Amino acid sequence: MSTERLVHVIDDDSAMRESIEFLLRTANIRAHTYENAPAFLDALPRGGVGCVITDVRMPGMSGLELLRKLKELNVAIPVIVITGHGDVPLAVEAMKCGASDFIEKPFDDEALLTSVRAALKAQDGQAEQQAAKAAIAERVATLSVRERQVLEGLVAGLPNKTIAYDLGISPRTVEIYRANVMTKMGAASLSELVRMALIGGVLASSR
Repeated sequence: MSTERLVHVIDDDSAMRESIEFLLRTANIRAHTYENAPAFLDALPRGGVGCVITDVRMPGMSGLELLRKLKELNVAIPVIVITGHGDVPLAVEAMKCGASDFIEKPFDDEALLTSVRAALKAQDGQAEQQAAKAAIAERVATLSVRERQVLEGLVAGLPNKTIAYDLGISPRTVEIYRANVMTKMGAASLSELVRMALIGGVLASSR
């Protein structure tokens, strides 16, 4: 596992915390433990890559309350909830609150590891998407107002002549702006430019 990925284990039962931490470390997954949800929130790295394993029933702030708090803080991190045997209603409520998975006690070690690996993989995908979106946004920011207008026309599927008419410029000038846009965006083709615009949200803003 990447050294940047960390599993945050939250449980008021010290024996359970240590057991899960040991299991994760033997699987080469970095882990950090917290005795309660507020302690985790105090140390929460904004935008950190990893996932959370939390007991659903804890004194003070419960696992469900933690899920709601993370949503309120707009922290997108996968949360695996550990429930007691027969706590199906709580598990369902946790999933509704955004939990990525739930594991019933007593749980199978491999089942927990499988859930953690799936959560980390999903988090990796989110991190990659955010990085790609940020890179495209930086390129869009380098465009002039006119270049941005031409880009919006292109991703909306408008031909050069229509873009030229809408902007009150000649088709030849649109071609020049289009070439500039392709260069600045690093797009080798119109289809690639449209794909980048989709990722960057340009297409949505042009409609």
